[in-house]
Amino acid sequence: MISNVLVELPWNALVAVIIYVCFYYPIGMYRNAEFADQFTERSGLMFLFVLAFLLFASTFTNMVIAGIETAEGGGGIASLMFSLCLIFCGVLVGPDAMPRFWIFMYRVSPFTYLVSGMLSTGLSNARVTCSDIEYLYVEPPEGSTCGAYFASFIETAGGYLTNANATTRCEFCTVADTNTLLSSLSIEYDTRWRNFGLLWVYIVFNVAMALALYYWLRVPKSSKKEKKE
Repeated sequence: MISNVLVELPWNALVAVIIYVCFYYPIGMYRNAEFADQFTERSGLMFLFVLAFLLFASTFTNMVIAGIETAEGGGGIASLMFSLCLIFCGVLVGPDAMPRFWIFMYRVSPFTYLVSGMLSTGLSNARVTCSDIEYLYVEPPEGSTCGAYFASFIETAGGYLTNANATTRCEFCTVADTNTLLSSLSIEYDTRWRNFGLLWVYIVFNVAMALALYYWLRVPKSSKKEKKE
């Protein structure tokens, strides 16, 4: 079992490089890091997240097959557990909207920390520019400028105006930076390295459980009678 885990490490590293190059740069996430002058750290951390995900997936499958005799049974259990991790990772439904019973699944899902870490690393600390169809057009009160009319709202809820000095047809974008979007998903940039460390807790747990399950369920045990003889 240990050999099976170790032999997959270099392959995971190779695939991580391929995924990282085909994912991070074509999407353009590196531009956000350049804007915040954090290109080196965030580019490296994104690669580490991709590698950690592959290591988690690999060790997770080792844990499942260690205690399941058939491929069909292992596949069914793995699919169910992966589905639960995906559903309760905080993207489809934010943690604030989850019933209190299911918040437990949000806390224990490894994808909570993977998604949070990758999104905060890839999107944080960058400006947002609305497209033409995303602007809201509002008429300010007579005698007031758009900047004065929206000042308290922007201070509270965020966003920006393209024509703050105008007295008609205020052009307002509801999001001024990516941190506003991330905060709506309970994602913070300051927790990026913590999330990476927590992924390694799951990886180590998978390996430990794979060894324990293999020993408990697969390694032949001598009976007490045989020991006496």
